[in-house]
Amino acid sequence: MATHTGVINHGAPDVAGVLRRTATVVFLLFVFLVGVRALGDGFKLLGAGVLESFFLATANPFVGLMVGILATTLVQSSSVTTSMVVGLVAAPENPLPVVNAIPMIMGANIGTTVTNTIVSLAHIGNKREFKRAYAVATCHDFFNFTAVAVLLPLELATGVFSKVAGGLATFLGGAGGVAFDSPLKSLLKAGAGPITSTAKGLMGTPATQGAFVVVCGGALILFGLLFLVKTLRATLISTVEDRMEQFLGGSGVAAMALGVVVTVMVQSSSITTSLLVPFAAAGLLTLRQAFPVTLGANIGTTVTALMASLAVTGVNAQAGITIALVHLLFNLTGTAMIYPASAVRAIPLRLAERLAGVAVRSKSMAIAYVVVMFYGIPALFAFLTR
Repeated sequence: MATHTGVINHGAPDVAGVLRRTATVVFLLFVFLVGVRALGDGFKLLGAGVLESFFLATANPFVGLMVGILATTLVQSSSVTTSMVVGLVAAPENPLPVVNAIPMIMGANIGTTVTNTIVSLAHIGNKREFKRAYAVATCHDFFNFTAVAVLLPLELATGVFSKVAGGLATFLGGAGGVAFDSPLKSLLKAGAGPITSTAKGLMGTPATQGAFVVVCGGALILFGLLFLVKTLRATLISTVEDRMEQFLGGSGVAAMALGVVVTVMVQSSSITTSLLVPFAAAGLLTLRQAFPVTLGANIGTTVTALMASLAVTGVNAQAGITIALVHLLFNLTGTAMIYPASAVRAIPLRLAERLAGVAVRSKSMAIAYVVVMFYGIPALFAFLTR
């Protein structure tokens, strides 16, 4: 009888804990989506001059690319950057056309690779561990460098991603319409409404009102996503590590699927790729085993932008869905372009190994690579072309 009672007492807190964590996740998702909605409402209030300036600033694709890199490295999350881009593209006044947003999305893909590279620096005191960790971390960098170097010029020349994504968004328009007419639309409107009302009550001009709402929307996106990732990580990280240990020695396709699933679960490709670093440092994971997991994480992270597109509404709602699909298509195309052929797949891996060799010989070069590549060059380029 005592044993039976113990089982019951042991199970009850688990149920309560699951319910509490589920409620927290739902709340943070709601905060995130309200932020996306508020971002669009804020740009609706801004004056035409501000919108035109923003439009012109992002018209240069290389500026857009650098903005995407720098924004992502500063907030340490491509999900935050891409979600904000979705909100801007879908805003009623359309401050960010899809064609201008695509380089920013590609830049966010590059910027997100900085996190696991920084994590690898923790092993800098042990040369053997550091070389393995740094190579696994930077293979993500070189994959995205290669993909952007090929696919951004292709997009600028042909518009292939915007056209295909636009067609898919039109095809899915019926599904989107259901989402926008659902209770979710009313809930998000109710959630973002007080922010706009407060702005109109406290601020004098539409421009200041809009700026206030935009800042609040961005803050909600940042808060919602970062705490969502933190909550999911605390809840799932031990399970994720166990599953990774089970599947890391499997086929490339299985490893890629693992990367997708883990990233969707924790809503952060940075967490997925950063988890690979200590495995690699300990010699439990080779560079070639880690690479497909990294590519899967790249694909899995696109889910956040797709979720953000559910929060947008109005005349440019389809544009929001389009840019979210561009992110997915870009990562799928990059993977299909680089991974299947062993000769092509070897390019980012060899570059990562060579950089790791340089990093082991010179610790200052290892740190300089992170500082210059992810912060210095994007900031300098943005400053010179402002």
